[in-house]
Amino acid sequence: MTTAYITHSDCLLHHMFVGHPECPDRLVAIEDRLKARQVWDFLEHIEAEDAVEQQLLLAHSQQHLDSLAACAPAAGEPPHQIDPDTFMNEHTLKAALKSAGAGTMAVDLIMQQKIDNAFCAVRPPGHHAERDKAMGFCFFNNIAVAAAYALDQYALERVAIIDFDVHHGNGTENIFLHDSRVMICSSYEHPMYPYSGCASIAGHIINSRLDSGSTGADFRQAVEQQWLPELAAFKPQFIFISAGFDAHQEDEMAQLKLNDDDYLWVSQQIKTIADKYAEGRIVSMLEGGYALNGLATSSEQHIRVLMGID
Repeated sequence: MTTAYITHSDCLLHHMFVGHPECPDRLVAIEDRLKARQVWDFLEHIEAEDAVEQQLLLAHSQQHLDSLAACAPAAGEPPHQIDPDTFMNEHTLKAALKSAGAGTMAVDLIMQQKIDNAFCAVRPPGHHAERDKAMGFCFFNNIAVAAAYALDQYALERVAIIDFDVHHGNGTENIFLHDSRVMICSSYEHPMYPYSGCASIAGHIINSRLDSGSTGADFRQAVEQQWLPELAAFKPQFIFISAGFDAHQEDEMAQLKLNDDDYLWVSQQIKTIADKYAEGRIVSMLEGGYALNGLATSSEQHIRVLMGID
């Protein structure tokens, strides 16, 4: 089994401000862990390419693309503030294009049977970016662009997006709210930024709220009772994962209590569904995860499952 690890050095150049949790060290921590655990050399390493406008427009408006281009600072200019926690420096737009491009590239490689699945170690993350709005550390919705591209380019009829980030993926829901070809299964702490995510509001959107302090057992129960039966009935032809690891018990950004074994378990459940219905097709894209050790160890477990060496 061939698992691609798709990233780009541009993703290390996007900085918001000193001390910001969404920092380049996140990618370094994952890479260091995979090397230390003798996993790195067994991955297919691929350099991400830019997403092109036609691909981005599958999930975003032209106005959104034009607005980000206009906000991007030139070399030597100070960062531009998008919201209280989200800034663009002179490298951000390049990094965001590579992050979105990693997903579409992974789709092509999988559909052309050059790889089996992929983990995209990219930043900035994406699942908060709405069709017309950047927010919450996110500029382009990487997972939405990849899923929309798979539907458009390869005439797929059903894809699933599974989002286990601790924050609700409001942007992904915004983009696919009225597109029943896309099933979204999302777990998140509630109440928590961005204070969205109703009960399941459409037949294809499965929102699983978790109270502050919820444990791995609570998370597993939600997955088993709310996600797995719906995914089996939906029979996705491709699975996309918004892989946020900020529900980890070490992460101080939230109050959930997941551990490495929980990320191993949910990855196994997803892979079982993918193997049964989607010919094993999985694109996983990094979202949150800000406790560097917890991010690194849980990412390793997730990637091992993709590789078939869990």
